[in-house]
Amino acid sequence: MAGFYSAVDTPVEASGIAVIYTMLLAFVIHRTTQLRDFPKFLLETSVMTGAIMMLLAASAALSFSMAFTGIPAAVTSLVLGISESPIIVMLIINLLLIVIGCFMDIGPAILIFTPILLPIAQKIGVDPVHFGVIMIFNLAIGTITPPVGTGLFIGASVAKVKVEKAIVALLPFYVLLFCTLFLVTYFPDLTMALPRWFGL
Repeated sequence: MAGFYSAVDTPVEASGIAVIYTMLLAFVIHRTTQLRDFPKFLLETSVMTGAIMMLLAASAALSFSMAFTGIPAAVTSLVLGISESPIIVMLIINLLLIVIGCFMDIGPAILIFTPILLPIAQKIGVDPVHFGVIMIFNLAIGTITPPVGTGLFIGASVAKVKVEKAIVALLPFYVLLFCTLFLVTYFPDLTMALPRWFGL
């Protein structure tokens, strides 16, 4: 995490470092895992990675198909037909992304909905970098929001608590997250200060 946040390595390199670190902990330091189990881990990883790549490939194909058939332009016209006010349009986009994040993983959601929603954001003058932050923030909130939020269920299962109990404990954090989302959406200088500082 230190290397990633200090820009010493990329997210992919950071994940590789994390794998090596985990292997050292498991095989050398804590000795909780035997070296003979390593091929089984490789097989399980390959199966999981293959499933994720198939999902991403299908999402990319769907995204291309929608772009080819002109769906993004139709959705843009529909949304801007409701209102051309940036405040209203961004509210609609935020609500849509929250709902999407509740039912879909972030990766496929990005591939499918970015070509649809980005043209709308650009039409009302939202910077693509700013919109990217808004989109990821919304989808990340969706992962811890019922009814399907995958992050919520994973966290509850790891902590061995009921989802209902976890939701009650998270209520103050939901308030903070939505307040932060409001600031990020409607005060772009908060998001764009750092990129502008680096000349982006």
